[in-house]
Amino acid sequence: MAGKSFKYVIIGGGVSAGYAAREFCKQGVKPGELAIISKEAVAPYERPALSKAYLFPEGTARLPGFHVCVGSGGERLLPEWYKEKGIELILSTEIVKADLAAKTLVSAAGEIFKYHILIIATGSTVIKLTDFGVQGADAKNILYLREIDDADKLVEAIKEKKNGKAVIVGGGYIGLELSAALRINNIDVTMVYPEPWCMPRLFTAGIAAFYEGYYANKGVKIVKGTVAVGFNADSNGEVKEVKLKDGRVLEADIVVVGVGGRPLTTLFKGQVEEEKGGIKTDAFFKTSISDVYAVGDVATFPLKLYNDIRRVEHVDHARKSAEQAVKAIKSNEEGKTIDVYDYLPFFYSRSFDLSWQFYGDNVGDAVLFGDNDPASPKPKFGSYWIKDGKVVGVFLEGGTPDENKAIAKVARVQPPVENLDVLTKEGLSFACKI
Repeated sequence: MAGKSFKYVIIGGGVSAGYAAREFCKQGVKPGELAIISKEAVAPYERPALSKAYLFPEGTARLPGFHVCVGSGGERLLPEWYKEKGIELILSTEIVKADLAAKTLVSAAGEIFKYHILIIATGSTVIKLTDFGVQGADAKNILYLREIDDADKLVEAIKEKKNGKAVIVGGGYIGLELSAALRINNIDVTMVYPEPWCMPRLFTAGIAAFYEGYYANKGVKIVKGTVAVGFNADSNGEVKEVKLKDGRVLEADIVVVGVGGRPLTTLFKGQVEEEKGGIKTDAFFKTSISDVYAVGDVATFPLKLYNDIRRVEHVDHARKSAEQAVKAIKSNEEGKTIDVYDYLPFFYSRSFDLSWQFYGDNVGDAVLFGDNDPASPKPKFGSYWIKDGKVVGVFLEGGTPDENKAIAKVARVQPPVENLDVLTKEGLSFACKI
């Protein structure tokens, strides 16, 4: 098979691929030079919509409404856009072999793709309970959420099990957002997670207490300190019960599992340098192999702000790293230089009537400020993290756009703090005066 040849190939069709394509066009890519190869059947879209508006009862988010790059306020790149720009969108195509030395990719169907420069944007895959041999974890209606097909299955299950019972396994991002979405659909929801509080990778006990209280007021039941160890199904193979390690058994018509993800790097094992679970890159997202770049979830990159190297799983970094890699590729070709990637870690979430943002690093001492009463009609509170006498991270629930900009500035500037009690009293006003 002769195969197809391109100057640039992006492997993976998620958020990074779409933002990289847009940046290639800004940089003057010629028709026929660029291809995106994706195992998904649709053009790149804004993945965060899947755990939010896509699941609302009125189904407000549907394609083509949330193709990239609407998530950052840009033009929406419909499938026709790629055609107009001469970018080949190769969809429903899974790459099963990558030979980086030979600059060749092979699909499951045996198609061969050659490239001059490769951008690895394969993202993450969800960790499944079947991976650990959990008893009964292959029952019907035990669902995960990563791609649009997963979201469609969940929408169908919600319709089919109207007013039914759902168990959410996991208390992180997915657990919190999906618990809210299912409650909005009038499903009876129980969240189960092993940690002492929700979102333990980011939240302090004080922050988590607000969300747990708010969710409880919305009718979400929370079971902490235990895990799902098995499932019982009915004669149709549909899940009916969730067995917990502490001996409890929960009824369930739907189970949604959100216990984390894994970067998809297996195609490149032994061919590129890896670190901290990802593909090691420089500040331009270039890997240890010439002409191979890695962006988004799979990249372990230098975080200049903290003089550290990290892997970041978030849509904001997926967008920005893709743009940085393309700028680096094009400037390299033209013999120019660009600034190194200087990323400020940013995370956000929306659920029910809540909306929080976090910037920086959640290390050191944390101080809580503001109104964090779950029963408040308009709660607004936050937290500062202080390390070595400086503010290094800020969290804010219920912030206005200007207030969110202010906390981002604080996390970037890292102002000194002498007295934590004074900082607690000043609260948000401290950030707004920086």
